[in-house]
Amino acid sequence: MPDAKNETGKGWSWFDTPQNSEDDVGGGAGLPDPGRELRVAYARCFAGVDGKKVIDHLRSLTLERTLGPDASAQMLRHMEGQRQLVVYILAQSERGRLGS
Repeated sequence: MPDAKNETGKGWSWFDTPQNSEDDVGGGAGLPDPGRELRVAYARCFAGVDGKKVIDHLRSLTLERTLGPDASAQMLRHMEGQRQLVVYILAQSERGRLGS
C-alpha cells in the first residue's frame, strides 16, 4: 500500500494552503475575494425590515416546522434539503454582516 507521503517526503502537508503566498489567488494582497463579496451581498439583502420578514417566513416554513410520523422518506429528505438551504442563507448573511 502506498505511503501517505508525497515525493518530497512532507506527508500530507502538500494539502495545506500556503501561508503568505503571492500565488494564492483567494488571499493575495489586493485581490478581490468573490466569496466575501457574496456574503456581504447576503447580509445586505436580509438586513432590512423586508429581509427580516423573508427570513422569518423561511424559518417558519422550514426550521420551525415538524412533520408527523406518517411522513414519507421522500418528504423527510425534501424538508431536510429546504432546512439546509435556509441554514446556508442564514450563515452566509451572518458571516457577511460580521465581515468575514
